[in-house]
Amino acid sequence: MTLGGAILVVIAAWISTWLGLAVFLVLLGAALWAIRGGLRQRPPQAHVVHDGGPARRILVVANETVGGGELRELIGRRATGVREDVLVVCPALNSKLHTWTSDEDGARAAAQARLDASLDRLRGEGIAARGEIGDGDPLQALEDALRVFPADEIVISTHPPGRSHWLERGVVDQARLRFDVPVTHVVVDLEAGPPL
Repeated sequence: MTLGGAILVVIAAWISTWLGLAVFLVLLGAALWAIRGGLRQRPPQAHVVHDGGPARRILVVANETVGGGELRELIGRRATGVREDVLVVCPALNSKLHTWTSDEDGARAAAQARLDASLDRLRGEGIAARGEIGDGDPLQALEDALRVFPADEIVISTHPPGRSHWLERGVVDQARLRFDVPVTHVVVDLEAGPPL
């Protein structure tokens, strides 16, 4: 393709300098688009098979925001008037160094402590919830959970824009592309005050 593009530019420049410049810019734009992922294939969408049970299954993925009041309020609204089954997955986020050295104990313990506190609050509010520690990659954690928990809805909880690594990585948008169940995004601002 590089040789073909160079030949096109030379021929266009031979006809007119401005035409050669235009062809060069079009080819450059196409190359940059391809490099930035324009030709990347969309990931295959995972199909979730529901068992037809009467409970509304809500899959929640959250890390530091797992105890946030906004998240609990949303789960409470989704569970109103139905028999709910809530699975909260808290990814064990780890530093690159600890991941590289396979030292996940600290990350798993911290995630478990946040998860336990959140589950206690949800149960205290009458919401049937259980939880598990998931993969450090939130999309992989969702995919793993969906294999055993066919959710009716996915809820992703993040920090506000500007403070959320998950939003910077496009986790919410990628989840909407990858999974064929509704994905709800809730923003939890832990700096605004203590959890409700």
